[in-house]
Amino acid sequence: MAQDLRPLLTADSDLSALATGVIGSEILKIAHQIRGLKAEGREICNLTVGDFDPAYFPIPASLLEGTRKALEAGHTNYPPSDGVLPLREAVVRFYERELGLIYPVESVLVTGGARPLLYGAYKTLLDPGDTVLYPVPSWNNNHYAYLSGAKAVELVVGAESNFFPTLDSILPHLASARMISLNSPLNPTGTAIDETLLREITLAVVEENARRQKVGGRSLYLLYDQVYWTLTFGATKHVTPVGLVPEAAPYTLLLDALSKAFCATGLRVGWGLMPPGVRSRMADILGHVGAWAPKAEQIASAELLDSPDIIRAFQNGMKAAVEKRLEALHSAFGALAADGYAVEAIAPQGAIYLSTRFNLFGRTIQGKTIQTNEDIRRLLLEHAGLATVPFQAFGLREESGWFRLSVGAVSMAEIEAVIPRLRELLKP
Repeated sequence: MAQDLRPLLTADSDLSALATGVIGSEILKIAHQIRGLKAEGREICNLTVGDFDPAYFPIPASLLEGTRKALEAGHTNYPPSDGVLPLREAVVRFYERELGLIYPVESVLVTGGARPLLYGAYKTLLDPGDTVLYPVPSWNNNHYAYLSGAKAVELVVGAESNFFPTLDSILPHLASARMISLNSPLNPTGTAIDETLLREITLAVVEENARRQKVGGRSLYLLYDQVYWTLTFGATKHVTPVGLVPEAAPYTLLLDALSKAFCATGLRVGWGLMPPGVRSRMADILGHVGAWAPKAEQIASAELLDSPDIIRAFQNGMKAAVEKRLEALHSAFGALAADGYAVEAIAPQGAIYLSTRFNLFGRTIQGKTIQTNEDIRRLLLEHAGLATVPFQAFGLREESGWFRLSVGAVSMAEIEAVIPRLRELLKP
């Protein structure tokens, strides 16, 4: 007879302080509500997920076929914990060809997507109590600061600075910092850092490290997440700290992945380029949690990165489809603003995101007086079928009216259908 254990599993468990205090993904909570509305038959334009729907954005055919061949060839066992050598070598060639950066293969660490690299950087570089600087809104820095026991200095940014911290906002904290974390193009805003600003920040890191070396201090590191770097639009140009200031290489970690460049979020192949000493210890830490990428996908990824013609053909088509969706939303919000609606949107610069502000505070709509971003989110979802993510999900505490709209998992038809509903709901 089967043993029913369910009655024994209802009591609260005794957990560590870390587990008790950790905050789960806000976006996943929103997704749960969306699934409920869809189950009721509601028409929802879901602009919440930072992912790609394969129906609209399939991975490159050569990547799919390469993975199949690698599996058939028997690459179903454990890979080296730091990545298979062919992929690490391909990453070196890829960065030299596409970004003009020449790294040794000893600098390359392969993991199961870029997420372990970001977490790994916190755990490798920061001791409890060490200071990390990062802008808010930004993706997951607040959670990784908590998990590593770091002292977080949150630099609140807004549209006036393109959602990046200025040098003046960083300088007062530079002497006490152990790490600065930046991401461009930025999740959640879809904005890209200005070349002049990045050069200024990077030079400040180099100068601070020169000062510390004279007194025997610990280094200051710059963590630069560029997982969306292939997705820039119009006149936007992607820049890297080490491309602008090569002297920063001993203090810079570049994080990247297959996921956003090739719509391959589920294949879980990421890589970082960093000082070899940092890479070695991070590989040891992440090896203990099995954060490596699947071997077959690594073999296929190496072949793809060495195929520039296939890459360009794929990304030209994919980028055009992403930009079409972003521009459709941006134009629609521009038209609403021109008609007196209390909305605004930042022109697309990169990634798959559009920053949009709904300045509805104090208004009473559908019998509810709007006071918070959560009020706005629920209003848009329940009465217009527009699913969005407030910037509070990315560490911002201010009730600003700013939201992230993500276009990788929606069709043009869904975007076109939601605008009339939004216009009707928010009419002045």
